Amino acid sequence: MAKKKIPLKLAIAEYPHTSKIRDGSIEIEGVEPEFITVNPQIAAYRRMVRQVEFDVCEIAPTTYMIARAYGAPFVALPIFVTRHFHHGGLLVRPELGIKHPKDLEGKKVGVRAYSVTTGVWARGIFIDEFGMDTSKVTWVVDDEEHVQQMVLPPNVIHAPKGASLFQMMKDGELAAGFAANAGIGRSGDPQGGWRTEDTSMWPDLFPNAHELEAEWYKRTGIYPMHATIVVKDSVLAEHPWVARSLYDAFETAKQDWLARMRSGELDGPNEKKYKKISQIVGPDPLPHGMEYNMPTILKLEDTAWKQGLIPKRVPLEQAWVDPLK
Repeated sequence: MAKKKIPLKLAIAEYPHTSKIRDGSIEIEGVEPEFITVNPQIAAYRRMVRQVEFDVCEIAPTTYMIARAYGAPFVALPIFVTRHFHHGGLLVRPELGIKHPKDLEGKKVGVRAYSVTTGVWARGIFIDEFGMDTSKVTWVVDDEEHVQQMVLPPNVIHAPKGASLFQMMKDGELAAGFAANAGIGRSGDPQGGWRTEDTSMWPDLFPNAHELEAEWYKRTGIYPMHATIVVKDSVLAEHPWVARSLYDAFETAKQDWLARMRSGELDGPNEKKYKKISQIVGPDPLPHGMEYNMPTILKLEDTAWKQGLIPKRVPLEQAWVDPLK
């Protein structure tokens, strides 16, 4: 007799490499999924860390690490549905002559929230690779942190009520800011979405970011993840096989997507992004699993600790489940 499927609520975004899971073309073995669409997906992050609303959720890895350190009842699997490097994406006002991360010391820099993963990865790089003292930078935020228990460092301040980081950058109140949804390129939409502002007037701190990223990856093996899959502890306590079922489904969907990308069937913005990244990391730009990703997982945890984002360091075996064991 076939095993009865268990019902699970899943909040994962629609990507070319997840679409066949969401439409049922690729099944999650033993699971009867109910897919919850949350737009934007970051709203699902908050619902997961505050109400533990879903059985399975795509969530920013920094948000997860903070939530887990504060006792969140869900655990991460080494499945990563978005990734990119972070040497690029910090825009600077050209008249200030900012050429090096240390030039930001004593200045104000905009970022949507202090715990946003883009900012966390970039600050880690600025600290470790370029000697920047992040405590000497005033970080200006215009959004709340996903994890409400988190205590912000004293050098993090909120933008004035009603002010956007984009306008503050235009008015010269900020020396720099993170682009797109991580900061100055993003404005809140009353309907819960995001719109992107034109930030082309400001140059990137590192015009040669791609070369720096390639060298960094070759030297460290660190390939930043941007979205992680988490599962409720209670689900895995009762049905530990769910971890492997999820892993296999995401891996199968990814391999299908890679084949269609390589054949030329898919060639949209998502594919162009990952083809460029593949020049650095090799033919699989979305590698899953603990073994390959261990340097990256450990680095993000260490970075979160150094930046005062987590109140304690959670042992690896309590923070991650290896589905292949």
